[in-house]
Amino acid sequence: KQGIAGATLWIAGVAAQRSWAEPPKPALQPIQYDLKPKEPHLVPQAKAMISMFMQGGPSHMDLFDRKPEIEKRSGEKYSGELKYDNAAESSAKIWAGPWTWQRHGQCGMELSELVPHLGSIADDITLIRSMHTGVNNHGQSIYALHHGRVTEGRPVLGSWITYGLGSQSQQLPAFVVLTDPGGLPVLGTDCWSNGWLPSLYQGTVIRPQEPRILNLNPPPHLAGRSQKAYLELLKELNADHLASRAYENDLHSRMASYELAEAMQSAAREALDISKETEETHKMYGLDQDATREYGTRCLIARRLVERGVRFVQIYTSTQQWDHHGNIKDALPGACKKTDQPSAALVKDLKQRGLLDSTLVHWGGEMGRLPVIQNEKSIGRDHNTYGFSTWLAGGGIKQGLVYGQTDDFGYQAVTDIVHHYDYHATLMYLFGLDPAKLVYARPGGVGTLLDGQPGKIVSGILKKPPV
Repeated sequence: KQGIAGATLWIAGVAAQRSWAEPPKPALQPIQYDLKPKEPHLVPQAKAMISMFMQGGPSHMDLFDRKPEIEKRSGEKYSGELKYDNAAESSAKIWAGPWTWQRHGQCGMELSELVPHLGSIADDITLIRSMHTGVNNHGQSIYALHHGRVTEGRPVLGSWITYGLGSQSQQLPAFVVLTDPGGLPVLGTDCWSNGWLPSLYQGTVIRPQEPRILNLNPPPHLAGRSQKAYLELLKELNADHLASRAYENDLHSRMASYELAEAMQSAAREALDISKETEETHKMYGLDQDATREYGTRCLIARRLVERGVRFVQIYTSTQQWDHHGNIKDALPGACKKTDQPSAALVKDLKQRGLLDSTLVHWGGEMGRLPVIQNEKSIGRDHNTYGFSTWLAGGGIKQGLVYGQTDDFGYQAVTDIVHHYDYHATLMYLFGLDPAKLVYARPGGVGTLLDGQPGKIVSGILKKPPV
Protein backbone atom coordinates (compact mmCIF):
# COMPACT_ATOMS: atom_id res chain seq x y z
CA LYS A 1 0.00 0.00 0.00
CA GLN A 2 2.84 2.36 0.84
CA GLY A 3 4.36 1.64 -2.59
CA ILE A 4 1.08 2.41 -4.31
CA ALA A 5 0.64 5.59 -2.31
CA GLY A 6 4.20 6.68 -3.10
CA ALA A 7 3.71 6.05 -6.79
CA THR A 8 0.49 8.04 -6.71
CA LEU A 9 2.24 11.01 -5.10
CA TRP A 10 5.10 10.78 -7.60
CA ILE A 11 2.69 10.83 -10.56
CA ALA A 12 0.88 13.79 -9.04
CA GLY A 13 4.18 15.62 -8.65
CA VAL A 14 5.19 15.00 -12.24
CA ALA A 15 1.81 16.21 -13.42
CA ALA A 16 2.19 19.41 -11.44
CA GLN A 17 5.66 20.03 -12.85
CA ARG A 18 4.28 19.66 -16.39
CA SER A 19 1.55 22.22 -15.64
CA TRP A 20 -1.26 19.78 -16.30
CA ALA A 21 -4.69 21.05 -15.39
CA GLU A 22 -6.73 19.61 -12.56
CA PRO A 23 -8.56 16.38 -13.42
CA PRO A 24 -11.73 17.35 -15.28
CA LYS A 25 -15.05 17.14 -13.56
CA PRO A 26 -17.51 14.56 -14.89
CA ALA A 27 -19.69 15.89 -17.69
CA LEU A 28 -23.28 16.51 -16.63
CA GLN A 29 -24.44 15.76 -20.17
CA PRO A 30 -22.96 13.29 -22.67
CA ILE A 31 -20.46 14.90 -25.04
CA GLN A 32 -21.23 14.36 -28.70
CA TYR A 33 -18.20 13.92 -30.94
CA ASP A 34 -18.70 14.40 -34.66
CA LEU A 35 -17.09 15.78 -37.81
CA LYS A 36 -19.50 18.62 -38.42
CA PRO A 37 -17.79 21.96 -39.17
CA LYS A 38 -16.79 23.86 -36.03
CA GLU A 39 -15.89 27.49 -35.46
CA PRO A 40 -12.17 28.14 -34.85
CA HIS A 41 -10.90 30.25 -31.97
CA LEU A 42 -9.37 32.85 -34.31
CA VAL A 43 -9.81 34.01 -37.88
CA PRO A 44 -8.29 31.16 -39.94
CA GLN A 45 -5.99 31.59 -42.91
CA ALA A 46 -5.98 27.90 -43.87
CA LYS A 47 -8.98 25.60 -44.23
CA ALA A 48 -7.22 22.41 -45.30
CA MET A 49 -3.73 20.90 -45.32
CA ILE A 50 -1.83 18.49 -47.56
CA SER A 51 1.38 17.15 -46.04
CA MET A 52 3.85 15.34 -48.30
CA PHE A 53 5.97 13.44 -45.77
CA MET A 54 9.35 12.25 -47.05
CA GLN A 55 10.08 9.42 -44.65
CA GLY A 56 13.76 8.75 -44.01
CA GLY A 57 15.27 12.23 -44.06
CA PRO A 58 16.12 14.10 -47.30
CA SER A 59 19.68 15.42 -47.46
CA HIS A 60 19.12 19.15 -47.06
CA MET A 61 22.70 20.12 -47.92
CA ASP A 62 22.41 18.33 -51.26
CA LEU A 63 18.96 19.73 -52.08
CA PHE A 64 18.05 22.99 -50.33
CA ASP A 65 20.92 24.38 -48.25
CA ARG A 66 24.10 24.93 -50.24
CA LYS A 67 27.25 25.19 -48.17
CA PRO A 68 30.31 26.68 -49.96
CA GLU A 69 32.46 25.66 -46.99
CA ILE A 70 31.62 22.00 -47.63
CA GLU A 71 32.50 22.41 -51.30
CA LYS A 72 35.75 24.16 -50.38
CA ARG A 73 36.83 21.57 -47.79
CA SER A 74 35.43 18.37 -49.31
CA GLY A 75 37.75 15.48 -48.43
CA GLU A 76 39.16 17.18 -45.32
CA LYS A 77 38.47 16.15 -41.73
CA TYR A 78 35.60 17.85 -39.93
CA SER A 79 37.06 19.38 -36.78
CA GLY A 80 33.89 19.85 -34.72
CA GLU A 81 31.76 17.40 -32.78
CA LEU A 82 29.00 15.46 -34.51
CA LYS A 83 26.18 13.31 -33.20
CA TYR A 84 26.16 10.04 -35.15
CA ASP A 85 23.38 7.51 -35.30
CA ASN A 86 25.64 4.75 -36.63
CA ALA A 87 29.05 5.29 -35.05
CA ALA A 88 30.42 2.03 -36.45
CA GLU A 89 30.28 3.35 -40.02
CA SER A 90 30.93 6.96 -39.14
CA SER A 91 33.57 9.14 -40.70
CA ALA A 92 34.75 12.69 -40.12
CA LYS A 93 35.56 13.24 -43.80
CA ILE A 94 33.63 16.18 -45.26
CA TRP A 95 31.89 15.39 -48.52
CA ALA A 96 30.31 17.67 -51.10
CA GLY A 97 27.78 16.04 -53.37
CA PRO A 98 28.40 16.16 -57.14
CA TRP A 99 25.27 18.14 -57.95
CA THR A 100 25.19 21.72 -59.19
CA TRP A 101 23.08 24.59 -57.89
CA GLN A 102 20.99 27.28 -59.53
CA ARG A 103 18.95 30.29 -58.44
CA HIS A 104 15.23 30.25 -59.25
CA GLY A 105 12.38 32.72 -59.50
CA GLN A 106 12.32 36.41 -58.79
CA CYS A 107 13.27 35.62 -55.20
CA GLY A 108 16.54 34.00 -56.34
CA MET A 109 16.11 30.88 -54.19
CA GLU A 110 19.16 28.62 -54.57
CA LEU A 111 18.27 24.97 -55.13
CA SER A 112 19.97 21.81 -56.28
CA GLU A 113 19.75 20.55 -59.85
CA LEU A 114 17.94 17.50 -58.39
CA VAL A 115 14.77 19.53 -57.75
CA PRO A 116 14.22 21.59 -60.92
CA HIS A 117 10.44 21.49 -60.64
CA LEU A 118 10.61 22.91 -57.12
CA GLY A 119 12.54 25.76 -58.71
CA SER A 120 9.51 26.50 -60.88
CA ILE A 121 7.44 27.29 -57.75
CA ALA A 122 10.22 29.04 -55.78
CA ASP A 123 8.21 32.27 -55.74
CA ASP A 124 5.25 30.44 -54.16
CA ILE A 125 6.95 28.75 -51.21
CA THR A 126 8.74 29.41 -47.94
CA LEU A 127 11.85 27.28 -47.55
CA ILE A 128 12.71 26.76 -43.88
CA ARG A 129 16.40 25.87 -43.43
CA SER A 130 16.40 25.75 -39.63
CA MET A 131 14.14 22.87 -38.57
CA HIS A 132 15.13 21.08 -35.35
CA THR A 133 13.82 18.11 -33.37
CA GLY A 134 17.07 17.09 -31.67
CA VAL A 135 16.31 13.34 -31.54
CA ASN A 136 18.47 11.45 -33.97
CA ASN A 137 16.36 8.32 -34.46
CA HIS A 138 13.66 8.10 -37.11
CA GLY A 139 10.90 7.03 -34.74
CA GLN A 140 11.31 9.73 -32.12
CA SER A 141 11.70 12.48 -34.71
CA ILE A 142 8.62 11.27 -36.60
CA TYR A 143 6.72 11.29 -33.31
CA ALA A 144 7.91 14.85 -32.66
CA LEU A 145 6.66 16.12 -36.03
CA HIS A 146 3.44 14.09 -36.01
CA HIS A 147 2.43 13.81 -32.35
CA GLY A 148 4.02 16.93 -30.86
CA ARG A 149 6.32 14.99 -28.53
CA VAL A 150 8.95 12.29 -29.04
CA THR A 151 6.84 9.65 -27.27
CA GLU A 152 4.21 7.34 -28.69
CA GLY A 153 0.51 7.03 -27.88
CA ARG A 154 -0.50 10.62 -28.62
CA PRO A 155 -2.88 12.04 -31.26
CA VAL A 156 -1.27 13.21 -34.49
CA LEU A 157 -1.64 16.69 -35.97
CA GLY A 158 -4.33 15.60 -38.43
CA SER A 159 -6.41 14.21 -35.57
CA TRP A 160 -6.12 17.45 -33.60
CA ILE A 161 -7.13 19.60 -36.55
CA THR A 162 -10.17 17.46 -37.40
CA TYR A 163 -11.10 17.30 -33.71
CA GLY A 164 -10.95 21.09 -33.53
CA LEU A 165 -12.55 21.99 -36.84
CA GLY A 166 -14.48 18.99 -38.15
CA SER A 167 -14.84 18.70 -41.90
CA GLN A 168 -16.55 20.55 -44.73
CA SER A 169 -17.58 17.18 -46.18
CA GLN A 170 -19.83 14.66 -44.47
CA GLN A 171 -19.50 12.20 -47.37
CA LEU A 172 -15.71 11.76 -47.17
CA PRO A 173 -13.32 11.21 -44.24
CA ALA A 174 -11.99 14.37 -42.61
CA PHE A 175 -8.44 12.98 -42.34
CA VAL A 176 -7.11 10.86 -45.22
CA VAL A 177 -3.80 9.02 -45.53
CA LEU A 178 -2.35 8.06 -48.93
CA THR A 179 0.23 5.32 -48.40
CA ASP A 180 3.06 4.26 -50.71
CA PRO A 181 3.11 0.88 -52.52
CA GLY A 182 6.66 0.41 -51.24
CA GLY A 183 5.49 0.06 -47.65
CA LEU A 184 4.32 1.99 -44.61
CA PRO A 185 6.58 4.51 -42.85
CA VAL A 186 8.77 3.30 -39.99
CA LEU A 187 6.09 3.82 -37.32
CA GLY A 188 3.32 2.30 -39.43
CA THR A 189 -0.18 3.24 -38.34
CA ASP A 190 1.13 5.34 -35.44
CA CYS A 191 1.65 8.09 -38.04
CA TRP A 192 -2.12 8.61 -38.32
CA SER A 193 -3.21 7.48 -34.87
CA ASN A 194 -5.93 9.30 -32.95
CA GLY A 195 -4.09 8.42 -29.71
CA TRP A 196 -6.45 9.12 -26.83
CA LEU A 197 -8.85 11.23 -28.89
CA PRO A 198 -12.04 9.43 -29.96
CA SER A 199 -11.39 7.00 -32.82
CA LEU A 200 -13.53 9.17 -35.11
CA TYR A 201 -10.46 11.40 -35.55
CA GLN A 202 -7.96 8.80 -36.76
CA GLY A 203 -6.69 8.88 -40.33
CA THR A 204 -8.51 6.84 -42.98
CA VAL A 205 -6.09 4.97 -45.23
CA ILE A 206 -6.59 4.99 -48.99
CA ARG A 207 -4.54 2.22 -50.54
CA PRO A 208 -1.90 2.88 -53.22
CA GLN A 209 -3.47 0.40 -55.63
CA GLU A 210 -6.94 -0.60 -56.73
CA PRO A 211 -9.24 -1.11 -55.01
CA ARG A 212 -8.07 1.93 -53.07
CA ILE A 213 -10.83 1.40 -50.49
CA LEU A 214 -11.73 -2.21 -49.72
CA ASN A 215 -15.35 -3.29 -49.60
CA LEU A 216 -16.58 0.06 -50.87
CA ASN A 217 -19.23 -1.49 -53.12
CA PRO A 218 -22.04 -3.57 -51.61
CA PRO A 219 -22.38 -7.20 -52.71
CA PRO A 220 -24.89 -7.62 -55.56
CA HIS A 221 -27.56 -9.21 -53.40
CA LEU A 222 -27.56 -6.17 -51.06
CA ALA A 223 -27.37 -3.39 -53.64
CA GLY A 224 -30.13 -0.81 -53.95
CA ARG A 225 -33.30 -1.02 -51.85
CA SER A 226 -32.12 -4.08 -49.91
CA GLN A 227 -29.08 -2.29 -48.58
CA LYS A 228 -31.05 0.86 -47.78
CA ALA A 229 -33.59 -1.12 -45.71
CA TYR A 230 -30.81 -3.00 -43.96
CA LEU A 231 -28.95 0.20 -43.03
CA GLU A 232 -32.10 1.90 -41.77
CA LEU A 233 -32.77 -1.06 -39.48
CA LEU A 234 -29.15 -0.99 -38.32
CA LYS A 235 -29.43 2.72 -37.43
CA GLU A 236 -32.57 2.04 -35.37
CA LEU A 237 -30.92 -0.81 -33.50
CA ASN A 238 -27.79 1.25 -32.85
CA ALA A 239 -29.85 4.19 -31.61
CA ASP A 240 -31.73 1.94 -29.17
CA HIS A 241 -28.43 0.45 -28.01
CA LEU A 242 -26.90 3.91 -27.51
CA ALA A 243 -29.88 5.29 -25.57
CA SER A 244 -28.76 3.58 -22.35
CA ARG A 245 -25.05 4.11 -23.06
CA ALA A 246 -24.89 7.83 -23.82
CA TYR A 247 -21.35 8.25 -22.44
CA GLU A 248 -19.77 5.54 -24.62
CA ASN A 249 -17.66 7.63 -26.99
CA ASP A 250 -16.36 4.60 -28.87
CA LEU A 251 -19.92 3.58 -29.64
CA HIS A 252 -20.65 7.08 -30.95
CA SER A 253 -17.55 6.84 -33.15
CA ARG A 254 -18.46 3.43 -34.53
CA MET A 255 -21.93 4.59 -35.47
CA ALA A 256 -20.51 7.68 -37.17
CA SER A 257 -18.07 5.45 -39.08
CA TYR A 258 -20.93 3.29 -40.37
CA GLU A 259 -22.82 6.34 -41.57
CA LEU A 260 -19.69 7.74 -43.24
CA ALA A 261 -19.05 4.40 -44.96
CA GLU A 262 -22.54 4.51 -46.44
CA ALA A 263 -22.02 8.05 -47.75
CA MET A 264 -18.60 7.14 -49.19
CA GLN A 265 -20.03 4.50 -51.52
CA SER A 266 -20.72 7.14 -54.11
CA ALA A 267 -18.64 10.14 -52.93
CA ALA A 268 -15.35 8.26 -52.60
CA ARG A 269 -15.66 6.56 -55.97
CA GLU A 270 -16.11 9.94 -57.61
CA ALA A 271 -13.28 11.61 -55.64
CA LEU A 272 -10.78 8.86 -56.47
CA ASP A 273 -11.63 8.73 -60.16
CA ILE A 274 -8.97 10.77 -61.97
CA SER A 275 -10.01 9.61 -65.44
CA LYS A 276 -12.00 12.80 -66.07
CA GLU A 277 -9.04 15.07 -65.35
CA THR A 278 -7.63 16.67 -68.48
CA GLU A 279 -4.63 15.28 -70.33
CA GLU A 280 -2.81 18.51 -69.51
CA THR A 281 -3.37 17.90 -65.80
CA HIS A 282 -2.16 14.31 -66.08
CA LYS A 283 1.04 15.47 -67.77
CA MET A 284 1.59 18.23 -65.23
CA TYR A 285 1.62 15.64 -62.42
CA GLY A 286 3.84 13.30 -64.44
CA LEU A 287 1.24 10.59 -64.99
CA ASP A 288 2.67 10.02 -68.46
CA GLN A 289 6.04 8.92 -67.03
CA ASP A 290 6.91 5.70 -65.21
CA ALA A 291 9.07 7.44 -62.59
CA THR A 292 6.39 9.91 -61.48
CA ARG A 293 3.09 8.19 -62.33
CA GLU A 294 2.37 6.56 -58.97
CA TYR A 295 3.31 9.47 -56.72
CA GLY A 296 1.75 11.94 -59.14
CA THR A 297 -1.53 10.02 -58.99
CA ARG A 298 -1.62 10.31 -55.21
CA CYS A 299 -0.84 14.04 -55.34
CA LEU A 300 -3.67 14.52 -57.81
CA ILE A 301 -6.04 12.53 -55.59
CA ALA A 302 -5.01 14.73 -52.66
CA ARG A 303 -6.04 17.83 -54.61
CA ARG A 304 -9.38 16.22 -55.50
CA LEU A 305 -10.02 15.33 -51.85
CA VAL A 306 -9.29 18.83 -50.57
CA GLU A 307 -11.38 20.26 -53.38
CA ARG A 308 -14.29 18.18 -52.03
CA GLY A 309 -13.97 19.31 -48.43
CA VAL A 310 -11.48 16.91 -46.83
CA ARG A 311 -9.67 18.73 -44.05
CA PHE A 312 -6.27 16.98 -43.80
CA VAL A 313 -4.44 14.76 -46.30
CA GLN A 314 -1.11 13.06 -45.64
CA ILE A 315 0.91 11.61 -48.54
CA TYR A 316 3.74 9.25 -47.58
CA THR A 317 6.77 7.96 -49.41
CA SER A 318 7.81 4.37 -48.74
CA THR A 319 9.75 3.16 -45.73
CA GLN A 320 13.21 4.78 -45.56
CA GLN A 321 13.12 5.98 -49.17
CA TRP A 322 15.16 9.03 -48.14
CA ASP A 323 17.39 7.27 -45.58
CA HIS A 324 20.59 7.32 -47.60
CA HIS A 325 23.26 5.84 -45.36
CA GLY A 326 24.90 4.52 -48.53
CA ASN A 327 24.72 4.84 -52.32
CA ILE A 328 23.43 8.39 -52.06
CA LYS A 329 24.75 9.24 -55.54
CA ASP A 330 22.14 6.96 -57.11
CA ALA A 331 19.43 6.83 -54.43
CA LEU A 332 18.95 10.56 -53.88
CA PRO A 333 18.35 11.39 -57.56
CA GLY A 334 15.85 8.52 -57.74
CA ALA A 335 13.86 9.77 -54.73
CA CYS A 336 13.84 13.29 -56.18
CA LYS A 337 12.76 12.07 -59.60
CA LYS A 338 9.74 10.34 -58.07
CA THR A 339 8.51 13.30 -56.03
CA ASP A 340 9.79 16.59 -57.44
CA GLN A 341 7.47 17.07 -60.42
CA PRO A 342 4.27 15.86 -58.68
CA SER A 343 4.98 17.99 -55.59
CA ALA A 344 5.42 21.14 -57.65
CA ALA A 345 2.39 20.24 -59.78
CA LEU A 346 0.24 20.04 -56.66
CA VAL A 347 1.11 23.63 -55.73
CA LYS A 348 0.55 24.85 -59.29
CA ASP A 349 -2.75 23.02 -59.58
CA LEU A 350 -4.08 24.36 -56.28
CA LYS A 351 -2.99 27.87 -57.28
CA GLN A 352 -4.67 27.87 -60.69
CA ARG A 353 -7.90 26.56 -59.11
CA GLY A 354 -7.92 29.28 -56.45
CA LEU A 355 -7.35 26.77 -53.65
CA LEU A 356 -3.78 27.54 -52.62
CA ASP A 357 -4.66 30.54 -50.46
CA SER A 358 -6.81 28.32 -48.23
CA THR A 359 -4.77 25.10 -48.47
CA LEU A 360 -1.55 24.71 -46.51
CA VAL A 361 0.99 22.52 -48.33
CA HIS A 362 3.93 20.89 -46.53
CA TRP A 363 6.94 18.99 -47.93
CA GLY A 364 9.59 17.49 -45.68
CA GLY A 365 10.89 14.58 -43.66
CA GLU A 366 11.77 13.91 -40.05
CA MET A 367 15.46 14.84 -40.37
CA GLY A 368 18.29 15.87 -42.65
CA ARG A 369 21.79 14.43 -43.05
CA LEU A 370 25.34 15.04 -41.82
CA PRO A 371 28.02 16.89 -43.82
CA VAL A 372 30.46 13.97 -43.60
CA ILE A 373 30.75 10.58 -45.27
CA GLN A 374 29.15 7.50 -43.83
CA ASN A 375 30.26 4.19 -45.32
CA GLU A 376 33.24 5.12 -47.50
CA LYS A 377 32.77 2.02 -49.69
CA SER A 378 29.29 3.22 -50.69
CA ILE A 379 29.09 6.89 -49.82
CA GLY A 380 26.10 8.00 -47.77
CA ARG A 381 25.18 10.41 -45.01
CA ASP A 382 24.07 9.72 -41.43
CA HIS A 383 21.11 11.27 -39.58
CA ASN A 384 20.90 14.92 -38.54
CA THR A 385 17.96 16.36 -36.59
CA TYR A 386 19.76 19.46 -35.33
CA GLY A 387 19.35 21.48 -38.51
CA PHE A 388 17.42 20.47 -41.63
CA SER A 389 15.06 21.86 -44.27
CA THR A 390 11.38 21.72 -45.14
CA TRP A 391 9.11 23.86 -47.30
CA LEU A 392 5.59 25.23 -46.95
CA ALA A 393 3.20 26.93 -49.35
CA GLY A 394 -0.29 28.45 -49.36
CA GLY A 395 -2.64 28.85 -46.40
CA GLY A 396 -1.20 32.11 -45.06
CA ILE A 397 2.49 31.33 -45.75
CA LYS A 398 4.75 34.00 -47.28
CA GLN A 399 5.95 33.49 -50.85
CA GLY A 400 9.47 33.39 -52.23
CA LEU A 401 11.09 33.32 -48.79
CA VAL A 402 14.08 31.52 -47.30
CA TYR A 403 13.81 31.41 -43.52
CA GLY A 404 16.42 30.43 -40.96
CA GLN A 405 20.00 29.30 -41.34
CA THR A 406 22.28 26.43 -40.38
CA ASP A 407 25.99 26.74 -39.61
CA ASP A 408 28.66 26.69 -42.32
CA PHE A 409 28.44 22.90 -42.57
CA GLY A 410 24.67 22.50 -42.36
CA TYR A 411 24.83 20.68 -39.03
CA GLN A 412 23.23 22.97 -36.45
CA ALA A 413 20.36 25.39 -36.96
CA VAL A 414 21.76 28.70 -35.73
CA THR A 415 19.37 31.44 -36.88
CA ASP A 416 15.58 31.54 -36.44
CA ILE A 417 15.46 27.94 -35.19
CA VAL A 418 12.09 26.23 -35.74
CA HIS A 419 11.53 23.46 -33.20
CA HIS A 420 8.80 20.90 -33.82
CA TYR A 421 6.59 22.57 -31.22
CA ASP A 422 7.05 25.96 -32.93
CA TYR A 423 6.04 24.32 -36.21
CA HIS A 424 2.88 22.95 -34.60
CA ALA A 425 2.01 26.22 -32.87
CA THR A 426 2.32 28.00 -36.23
CA LEU A 427 0.12 25.53 -38.08
CA MET A 428 -2.53 25.73 -35.38
CA TYR A 429 -2.51 29.53 -35.65
CA LEU A 430 -2.99 29.32 -39.42
CA PHE A 431 -6.05 27.15 -38.85
CA GLY A 432 -7.39 29.63 -36.30
CA LEU A 433 -6.83 27.26 -33.39
CA ASP A 434 -5.39 28.14 -30.00
CA PRO A 435 -3.37 25.14 -28.73
CA ALA A 436 -4.11 26.11 -25.13
CA LYS A 437 -7.86 26.06 -25.79
CA LEU A 438 -8.02 22.98 -27.98
CA VAL A 439 -8.06 20.42 -25.19
CA TYR A 440 -9.37 16.94 -24.55
CA ALA A 441 -10.42 15.85 -21.06
CA ARG A 442 -8.55 12.78 -19.82
CA PRO A 443 -8.70 10.97 -16.48
CA GLY A 444 -5.42 12.57 -15.35
CA GLY A 445 -6.09 16.03 -16.72
CA VAL A 446 -6.53 17.68 -20.08
CA GLY A 447 -4.48 16.75 -23.13
CA THR A 448 -3.22 19.25 -25.71
CA LEU A 449 -1.01 19.09 -28.78
CA LEU A 450 1.83 21.13 -27.28
CA ASP A 451 1.43 19.57 -23.82
CA GLY A 452 3.19 22.38 -21.95
CA GLN A 453 5.98 22.89 -24.49
CA PRO A 454 6.93 26.51 -25.27
CA GLY A 455 5.68 26.55 -28.84
CA LYS A 456 6.01 29.98 -30.44
CA ILE A 457 4.31 31.13 -33.62
CA VAL A 458 6.94 31.61 -36.34
CA SER A 459 5.73 35.04 -37.39
CA GLY A 460 8.48 35.56 -39.95
CA ILE A 461 6.98 33.04 -42.39
CA LEU A 462 3.40 34.33 -42.15
CA LYS A 463 1.56 36.78 -44.37
CA LYS A 464 -0.59 37.83 -41.42
CA PRO A 465 1.29 37.23 -38.17
CA PRO A 466 -0.33 37.75 -34.77
CA VAL A 467 -0.68 41.38 -33.78
